[in-house]
Amino acid sequence: MASDVQIRLMDIPDIDGVLDVEHDSFPTPWTREAFYNEITKNQYAYYLVAVDGEKVIGYCGLWVIVDSSHITNIAVHSSMRREGIGEALLHGSMEMARMLGAERISLEVRVSNEPAQAMYRKFGFENGGIRKQYYTDNQEDALVMWVKL
Repeated sequence: MASDVQIRLMDIPDIDGVLDVEHDSFPTPWTREAFYNEITKNQYAYYLVAVDGEKVIGYCGLWVIVDSSHITNIAVHSSMRREGIGEALLHGSMEMARMLGAERISLEVRVSNEPAQAMYRKFGFENGGIRKQYYTDNQEDALVMWVKL
């Protein structure tokens, strides 16, 4: 990862940059309101951003509820992928979950997204099941993955 990229907590001014990454990464992107509500109203949500200078180049959302945590989404702008930014965001989220008392973390990933699955496996995630027709854009199944922290 480039030395000038920093991982920090997301704040309201970051939403525009997060939306750029979101629209670049997903066929059915979340809305501005969804991100705003996550960081201002959801007591269980924690969002990290990867920034290069002032520019948001990636983000990761995490929910921590008692001893369980869940990654809601993780994305890096396509122009910055394969630079270790996704790994840094995942590592930061796992550390945050641990600090907040979570004992395990889970996520869903498209069954076709083998690069993401490989990254998750590097961090100890294991297959936990399939959610049939999970993704609304094309009815693709999601692979549920989890790791004990």
